[in-house]
Amino acid sequence: MKKIFFNVLPIATLCFSIAFSSCNTASKKAVAGQTDSLKYSATIDGKSVKLYTLKNKQGASVSITNYGGRVVSLLVPDKNNKLTDVVLGYDSVGAYRKKGEPFFGALIGRYGNRIGKGKFTLEGKEYTLQLNDGVNTLHGGTDGFFSKVWDAKQLDGQKLELSYVSSDGEAGYPGKLDVKVTYTLTDDNALQIDYLATTDKTTVVNLTNHAYFNLNGEGNETILDHELTIDANAYTPVDSTLIPTGKLQPVAGTAFDFNKAKTIGKSIAENNQQLKFGKGYDHNFVLTHHDGKTPVAVVKSPVTGISLEVYTTEPGIQFYSGNFLTGVDKDGKGGKSYPHRSAFCLETQHFPDAPNHANFASTVLKPGETYKTSTTYKFLKTPVVKKID
Repeated sequence: MKKIFFNVLPIATLCFSIAFSSCNTASKKAVAGQTDSLKYSATIDGKSVKLYTLKNKQGASVSITNYGGRVVSLLVPDKNNKLTDVVLGYDSVGAYRKKGEPFFGALIGRYGNRIGKGKFTLEGKEYTLQLNDGVNTLHGGTDGFFSKVWDAKQLDGQKLELSYVSSDGEAGYPGKLDVKVTYTLTDDNALQIDYLATTDKTTVVNLTNHAYFNLNGEGNETILDHELTIDANAYTPVDSTLIPTGKLQPVAGTAFDFNKAKTIGKSIAENNQQLKFGKGYDHNFVLTHHDGKTPVAVVKSPVTGISLEVYTTEPGIQFYSGNFLTGVDKDGKGGKSYPHRSAFCLETQHFPDAPNHANFASTVLKPGETYKTSTTYKFLKTPVVKKID
C-alpha cells in the first residue's frame, strides 16, 4: 500500500443537470443502450441522487450514479464498432436498494471482500463489525459504502469525482475516514479509478469496485466462453465460509492456473474442494506484478471481439465467476435476466481478512498517511478481417 501526504479537496455542490445525457425531457425516448437519467433522480437519506455520464472521443461512455458510486452502464465498441454495454445493472436507482442486491457496479468500503467472524484487533483493541455474510462481514457490512450517497463533482466530460466522509465507528470501523474516488474515461477506452483516503484514527482500509462484466454484452447468458489470463503464481485458499486460511497456494497444476489463457469454463467443474467452497471461482489471486503499467488480467470475448485488460497498483485481485447469480428476478436492464455465471468480477484489492493474517500485506492506515491506489479497466476490440475474393 503506497502512502503519501495529501490534502482532501473541498466538496463542490452536486450538479443538477446531467452532462452528455441524451434524455433532456421526460417525453424524450432513450437511445438504445443508454440509461434513462430521470430514473436515477431521487432523494435518498436526505441527499440528491443523480446519474452522471462520461463520454470520450471514440463514442464510448460510462454512466455512474452517486448512490454507492455505482457503474450503471459501460458502452464500448465491439469488433464491428457497435457500442456494447458490458456491465450488469438496473434501469432505476430504486432497484439497487432491494434486499440481497449483489453490489452491481458499486464502490466497496470501508473494507472490500470478507473479514472473518466480523472481528479484528488493532493496536490492542478488538473491533466488531456488522455480519452480513453468514458469520462473516462482506464488503464493509450492511452499512457499507455501496449504500451511501456520495457527493459528486463532474470535473469535465470525461472525469467524475466522488467524495464521502465515513464517521468514526460507522459499521464498526474506527476513525473518521475521508474518501475521494475519481472515475476517468480516457480516449483509448479505459475506465480509470483512482482512490484516496485519509483518517484521523488508526483504521483498516481496502477499497475496490464491484463491476459485473459480460463482454458478450450484459444480458448474455454466460461468461464461461470468455478466455481469461491472470498474472499470478499463487492464490489464497479459503475455508467453507470463504475466509482465507492464511496460506499462499501455488496455482501450478490446478484449476486456478490462468497464467496461460483458457476459457473460464474449462476447469470450473473440476472435482476441487476450493471450487466447491466457492461454487466456482470466488478467490483472491496473488498478483505477480502490480505496478499499474503491466496487465494483471486479460479477458476476451469470442462473440463481440471485445477484450478487457486490467491494470492495478493493488497486490491482489478477486476473480468471481458469478456463481450466486440466479436469474430468478428478471429485473436487469431492459427486463433482462442475469442467470448463473452470466457475469464475472475482477476486484482489485488487498487480500481478504488481511487484518487477521500477519503474513498478508497490511491494510492499516494511520493519521498523517494517505491511502492511494489506482485501477484501470481498458477495453480493446479485435479488428474486422475483410475477406479477399
